[in-house]
Amino acid sequence: MNIFLYNTMKRGLEEFIPIEDRSAGMYACGPTVYNYAHVGNLRTYVFEDVLRRVLEYAGYQVNHVMNVTDVGHLTDDEDDGEDKMLKASRETGRSVWDIAQHYTDVFFADIEKLNIRKPHVICRATEHIQDMIALVERLEDSGYTYSAGGNIYFSIDAFPEYGRLAKLNLEELQEGARIEVDENKRNPKDFVLWFTKSKFENQVMIWDSPWGKGYPGWHLECSAMSMKYLGEQFDIHCGGTDHINVHHTNEIAQSEAATGKQWVKYWCHGEFLLDDTGKMSKSRGEFLTLELLMNQGYDPLDYRYFCLNGHYRSQLRFSFEALDQARKSREKLGGFIRELLKQSAQSPETAELGEEALGYQERFESHAGNDLNMPRCLAEAWKLVKNQQVSPEEKLMVLYRMDRILGLKLQEISGEEENDLDEDSARLIKEREAARSAKQFSRADEIRDILESRGIEIKDTPSGTVWRKRV
Repeated sequence: MNIFLYNTMKRGLEEFIPIEDRSAGMYACGPTVYNYAHVGNLRTYVFEDVLRRVLEYAGYQVNHVMNVTDVGHLTDDEDDGEDKMLKASRETGRSVWDIAQHYTDVFFADIEKLNIRKPHVICRATEHIQDMIALVERLEDSGYTYSAGGNIYFSIDAFPEYGRLAKLNLEELQEGARIEVDENKRNPKDFVLWFTKSKFENQVMIWDSPWGKGYPGWHLECSAMSMKYLGEQFDIHCGGTDHINVHHTNEIAQSEAATGKQWVKYWCHGEFLLDDTGKMSKSRGEFLTLELLMNQGYDPLDYRYFCLNGHYRSQLRFSFEALDQARKSREKLGGFIRELLKQSAQSPETAELGEEALGYQERFESHAGNDLNMPRCLAEAWKLVKNQQVSPEEKLMVLYRMDRILGLKLQEISGEEENDLDEDSARLIKEREAARSAKQFSRADEIRDILESRGIEIKDTPSGTVWRKRV
């Protein structure tokens, strides 16, 4: 199976050829654990999970590394603003350490619910401070840094290839250096490698360093930790498109300045999830979390299916109407799986695939290998389900293979009907019965609509209310 990925560095599709045969080193920018991840954040992790699954499906031994930013991420990526952990601590009255642990736990609970495979290595920034200090010392010895105002800066003028990922013009940046943004910076695009307490007097998370007590710049952690676990050159670096212009640009500069080598071979970026006001963001206050979706009756896999409906490099607009459609489609697919299991005369694992069934599998693999085209992959799965010329056993075998990439837990669906209701829906049915008895018909109709939106059909009979899940 050949895999072609869109490489942001080259602005085009490239065949994936790893540095080491049949191995793939993959680094993903992880969460900043000062708040809940919103569903836009989680879309990026679904994309990265699909990428890993495609690589593993194709037979690569993947080493997936993800950082947890529990220190040093400012409210502005350009070294301005205040530390997000401190801000959250001030607003909640909790310690920065408690905040970091709580939101780390919630994040990994969320990705488990979304059936996102856990990274092989999860590295916390606070546990790798000495690795970051060592990288700064390496850059300092090579002449890429300067000290000003108590902080250690990376000089982009010392690195002529600065900005090539974002297609930045270095001459224009040098012209911009005449504009004083930070009086300590020689060039406005220079960035901090190490902050001392001179900038943030109330900083709680500080460590001893050769430059005084302080803490690392945000960009530094990814370079230090990725090289610790994947080496000075590795295959794939992932993240959102918002990381291209600053974070990933600065990572490349400090990493390649330190080693003198190309750091990453393929850069893969996922696009934004949009809501009615534009890009989904925590900075605007209220935002959608996975827990909020679940509280409204959605299964986390409904959201995963919704994400699979859009190509990872295309902006995707969120609406509850679109999420409802994703839920209906996923439940319908589950209904087909149950019917196929009932119709099967033998175990799907023992089935021999005929030419037609193999054709669906091969086309699915081709779409998956063509820059992770999940909408086309889903379309192929639906075509297979509806083809009456393919036996139930063959359909199931191919669908299970497809689900190694889709991640919808199709193999966990049994041939029995799903008769269990979630606790909240069961409560609503009882409330509706009480409302009808009290002749509160408007409330009863309102509850019926809520249950209908969850795929639960209600029917009132002389012996009471009956329900079934819609397929």
